[in-house]
Amino acid sequence: MHPKALLDACAELVRLSLQFDHPADAVVSRYFREHRALGPRERATLAETVYTVLRKKLLFEQLARSGSGPKERRLAILGFHGPRDFLKSALSEAEKAWLDQCDSLKPEDLMERHRHNLPDWLAQALKDQLGEQFWPLVESLNQPAPLDLRVNALTDKRDDVKKELAQAGIKAAPTPYSPWGLRLTDKPALTKLDAFARGAIEVQDEGSQLLALLLDAKRGEMVVDFCAGAGGKTLAIGAAMRNTGRLYAFDVSAHRLDALKPRLARSKLSNVHPAAIAHERDERIKRLAGKIDRVLVDAPCSGLGTLRRNPDLKWRQSPQAIAELTAKQAAILQSAARLLKPGGRLVYATCSLLPQENEAIALAFSGANKEFTPLATADILSNLKLEGAARLCAGPDSGGEFLRLWPHRHGTDGFFAAVWQKK
Repeated sequence: MHPKALLDACAELVRLSLQFDHPADAVVSRYFREHRALGPRERATLAETVYTVLRKKLLFEQLARSGSGPKERRLAILGFHGPRDFLKSALSEAEKAWLDQCDSLKPEDLMERHRHNLPDWLAQALKDQLGEQFWPLVESLNQPAPLDLRVNALTDKRDDVKKELAQAGIKAAPTPYSPWGLRLTDKPALTKLDAFARGAIEVQDEGSQLLALLLDAKRGEMVVDFCAGAGGKTLAIGAAMRNTGRLYAFDVSAHRLDALKPRLARSKLSNVHPAAIAHERDERIKRLAGKIDRVLVDAPCSGLGTLRRNPDLKWRQSPQAIAELTAKQAAILQSAARLLKPGGRLVYATCSLLPQENEAIALAFSGANKEFTPLATADILSNLKLEGAARLCAGPDSGGEFLRLWPHRHGTDGFFAAVWQKK
């Protein structure tokens, strides 16, 4: 595509994304479906340009004031993903001079809000929680996330898949913590690989893999993934169970569960039973009360731990939305807990960075449910021979009560998990 045409397309996609009517990944996917002639490089440029603009929105909007032409074009120029000489071949002389002026700015000369590019309410919440570690977190959130894969432990070994990817010209390294994970240097077209087609690999952040590991589901057990979504953790749990027992994948969205079906077919798992439920008090839940060995509640949350992948979330969330989510999270956790039989394990998890969605929910549940004993996540992961388990965990008693993953510390998305055993 000619540079001018590609820049125009980037500007249009930026305009659509900044309307915030839908998640950015859905906007990008729809644009690609409507423009099927786009090649892989053009798609990469378009997508990464949009995500860069979303990551650095406050800074780019400030810089755009001194430029000319449509605002979305100025933003697309600032966020353009590609060689500078290619971009400049699409610019006027005035635009080139303006871009050079913007490029010459040093980070230390910027206002604080233009350095962190977060809404004020979120920046303050993270500063209060992290102190001097706030800026390392900000730096990590403003970088693209790596591409992590989970190797299907039911059918393949990680080293074998790593060699297979190398033969296809794809560099991969074992993830630091998950025994199932591979981290890729680039972002190749995985769907064309035999390893993908036969279900040997699934895209899944290392942090998400660790949640499945923490549940530690055993052969022959009755297990529930309570908020299964598209089923990434469901598939990891099913493989850990060695395709035995019974694994229910519940979700209130039948549409999200539909996305699990092709993945389930590739996985070779036959112990997974997806089911759409109306709400957390559905009749299906009542019938299983007191019968389940393990329950994972990966609760609906703000998703603010995934800002490397979904930078639009920081502009689409609000304190009011968080307050509504915490009420829902507490209700879902309480309902899911009823499923467990004595001795059963309950795991509550989110991909949020905020304590009100995490520690506050867990501590309130422990206070209100004395029949559930909190378990230290550090001990669970250490017993599973997970190297560096203590570094992944934190808690009010410093005994590693909670799993607490941070992008700047662990290279994963931001995740939280708490674990209980029913007496």
